[in-house]
Amino acid sequence: MKLFPCKVLCAWLLLLFAQMSLHVTAAERGNLALKRGEKLYHAICTSLTTPVSFTYNGKTYHGLGKLPVERFNSTTTSTGQQATFFYRLDNEVQIRVEAAFCKEYGQVEYTIWFENIGTRPSHVLEQVNSADLSFAGANPVVRGCLGDHVNQYAPYEYSLKKDTVSFRSDGGRATHVSFPYFDLVHGNGGTLIALGWAGTWKADFIGKGSNTRFTAQNCNGFRSVLMPGEKVRTAMVVMLPYSGRNADDATNLWREWFQKYNMPRANADGDPIQPFATAPFSADTGLPNSDGSISECYFTWQRTLTRIIRERVKLDFRWFDAGWYFDPAGRTVPTNWWGTVGSWELDTIKWPGHTLRECNEACHKAGMKVLMWFEPERVTMVDALVKNYGYKAEWAISNCHGVITNDIGNPECLQWTLHRITKVMDENAVDLFREDNNSDPGTTWPMQDKRQAELTNLPRTGITENKAIQGHYALWDSIIAYCAANNKCTYIDNCASGGGRNDIESLRRSLPFMRSDADRTTTGLRLAMSSTFNKWIPFHGSCTREAVNELDPMTRGGNSVYCTRVSWLPIYNLALSFTHDETLDYDRVRSTIGEWRRYNHLLTKDFYVLTPYHSKDDTSGWTIFAYHDRDTDESVVQAFRQENCAESSYTVRLPYAKRGFTYTIYNEDTKQTLTVSGEALLSEGITFSLDAPKSSAILHITINS
Repeated sequence: MKLFPCKVLCAWLLLLFAQMSLHVTAAERGNLALKRGEKLYHAICTSLTTPVSFTYNGKTYHGLGKLPVERFNSTTTSTGQQATFFYRLDNEVQIRVEAAFCKEYGQVEYTIWFENIGTRPSHVLEQVNSADLSFAGANPVVRGCLGDHVNQYAPYEYSLKKDTVSFRSDGGRATHVSFPYFDLVHGNGGTLIALGWAGTWKADFIGKGSNTRFTAQNCNGFRSVLMPGEKVRTAMVVMLPYSGRNADDATNLWREWFQKYNMPRANADGDPIQPFATAPFSADTGLPNSDGSISECYFTWQRTLTRIIRERVKLDFRWFDAGWYFDPAGRTVPTNWWGTVGSWELDTIKWPGHTLRECNEACHKAGMKVLMWFEPERVTMVDALVKNYGYKAEWAISNCHGVITNDIGNPECLQWTLHRITKVMDENAVDLFREDNNSDPGTTWPMQDKRQAELTNLPRTGITENKAIQGHYALWDSIIAYCAANNKCTYIDNCASGGGRNDIESLRRSLPFMRSDADRTTTGLRLAMSSTFNKWIPFHGSCTREAVNELDPMTRGGNSVYCTRVSWLPIYNLALSFTHDETLDYDRVRSTIGEWRRYNHLLTKDFYVLTPYHSKDDTSGWTIFAYHDRDTDESVVQAFRQENCAESSYTVRLPYAKRGFTYTIYNEDTKQTLTVSGEALLSEGITFSLDAPKSSAILHITINS
């Protein structure tokens, strides 16, 4: 995050907000923003106000000006409107605008494509702003959270009266360090903004009086010609207007829209994804393990599965992680899962014959699906891949410092990679594709750009990344299509060293089963992440373990009640050694997972953080969350007195309670019930009292008719 002096910049599109109250009811939120979203949608579809800017052949365009419209198509759908417009830039380059409007929420989105449909290289395209527009309204503020990795989803809030606020991501994994989701508050309303791009990007908010200019780019530093048949695109820009300046209203409007319209579906029938529980068997092999399933083999799984069934631990997914493949030379991989990827050929030393399929089919009979780990954007031992698996050396892009990126922006490489993945999924009855990416491709893509520039003697900066991200989405679309045709899960487990690929367009196809690799450590970190990440990505998971370091051994005896409650999310990732920990308390395992299942239907509903934010290192206070179902007026409240908290009690008010009604409050720990009026919950609140630090309470609250 950097702050820069404000610059005088022109505005290309004004969003006018009517005077409204600063707080609106939940029932009103969608309707009040509808007209503003519709105006914005029509502005995007008008060439003079299309909120994009770029320079081509030395000329700068703000909007698409008076470019000739070759053709357009506008369609009214069951959910809103969609439009595609084609403009001609010159004899070579055609511009395609794809836009959509959601009539239920007033949400708008668009993507711009540049394609060379001519027979010779285009002129230079550069300084492409995916978004370039202004928002009217006094006292502008931008708020949100930073990315994973070093920033661990820390929150921010900046006034834009005097300053420019800039965000930038250069590593090539979009949501490490920075996070391309923004809540821009302006006037008596705001706009929630997200960028759909899985690579590099930057965004600037420039305040000038009562106007805020927002600009965003993807493929940082892009400057390239387009060769015949070549096309590049901007980030998808998603905007959701809302009324009032209340952060909870904005959060919950976004969460509701996101789950209804942005999340993938569970299967080919289009069923919604319901909360689910997963567990790996890798910590239960009794063999040395190095962060993944590398110790798993044909004789390690049966004992674990038998014990899970016998102890009535209900799981939805068996998590099968890294290390199951031969290295590119065709050898078994005893320890180095990271340095041996690329073949995607099952290691038949670990899994001879059909033993992996037999294992997975046994999991199916026990009611579990199986997810399997891949890392298709990275390769190792290129010469051996070429010799043994039909790989082509030109597909490997090295940064000369140990990282080699698989060039899935190359259609031939993309098809080779897709075939390797679907083949092993098909042969071994795998239900769900888990993708990881443990390197920064932003360090490799420029190497390929440089080679192309040398070969053509033309500018090619950013072209490799743009094609790679197109390939990334295309790979996922093809895997989902394969899964839909074969009765498998039609969504992806999205990982990139934890939370590196959680841009909104990736999340149309995937879920972050683990929002961060670091979220396998302390409960303080887990509470801090839930306070911020939950506001933007409502359906995701963490881990039920507690440790100082990510790869520390499992806690003997199992996880505490406090730790499992801290881990309550729609995806519940159970971390246990099921047989080799002879002290494992199965009564507690059943109780804690059962408790999560009783309330997990509420974890996707409206979300409220009722206490101040605490960083992972500040465990001296209380953290209290509430999840509220607006339709049924049912809620669950979680209260945590952290380990260094001296205060034994804390009072919170429930902002969603209704006057004129009474509520029944059930205490999950004491089994006591209490009847309280809505007026009291709003004015006096609920007081939690816990005798000891590092303890918790769960309240289930229902409205009385």
